[in-house]
Amino acid sequence: MAPGESGAAPGEAYSAAEREAIYRAIRERRDMRHFAGGHVAPAVLERLLRAAHEGPSVGFMQPWRFIRVSDVALRRQLHACVDAERLRTAEVLGGSPAQEGAAPPVQGAGRQEAFLRLKLEGILDAAELIAVVLADGRDAHVFGRRTMPHMDVASVGCAIENLWLAARAEGLGMGWVSIFDPADVARLLGLPPGAEPVALLCLGPVHGFYPSPMLERERWAHRAPLASVVFDGAWGRPAPWLSGGENRGAEGG
Repeated sequence: MAPGESGAAPGEAYSAAEREAIYRAIRERRDMRHFAGGHVAPAVLERLLRAAHEGPSVGFMQPWRFIRVSDVALRRQLHACVDAERLRTAEVLGGSPAQEGAAPPVQGAGRQEAFLRLKLEGILDAAELIAVVLADGRDAHVFGRRTMPHMDVASVGCAIENLWLAARAEGLGMGWVSIFDPADVARLLGLPPGAEPVALLCLGPVHGFYPSPMLERERWAHRAPLASVVFDGAWGRPAPWLSGGENRGAEGG
């Protein structure tokens, strides 16, 4: 991209190398399930959590809280919660239609079996386990949430994405686990009333990053074309200004 091509004010755009590094992290971020053990240095972990904490939030409410889980027994209990929900989800999938975009379409018992074959978490293998929690007392924040109270969850998602991209830049894998009963996880983590767990983040060294999203490699689903999710002026109206360069976008998953 030539200087000024982005329309940025003079001196505000990053250098070409800096821009490419950011887009590379977005492009190569993966939802990792396979970890190599090892450890994450405290300074690196703090750096990653600071990146998460610097994420945007509606009304600057900063609704996120992070709990580092290092106790092995607690990890095992959380793993049991995830495994129990995995089996419950499989039961539901046994009678559900295939997700649009799955190739080949797997339905019924076939989809259930395909789901059970997937590795869904690395709770016992990852160097670090971070629980991300919506803080209690969120109802006091009205700015930006009066008509859309779910913006607290959206804000937490921004913090998690910051952490994810920073982890990829550090060469560390991260996987977002959300297959659990929130009430069970809240009890195990001793959360106060009103606080809600959103994610269990498996974080740490990996043997290598998946070349493409794991669920795509496992033929569970494919990324939708950009043109199918970008409209111009109204729902469903094609955006004629899209270049059609599908392979240049992020492939994260």
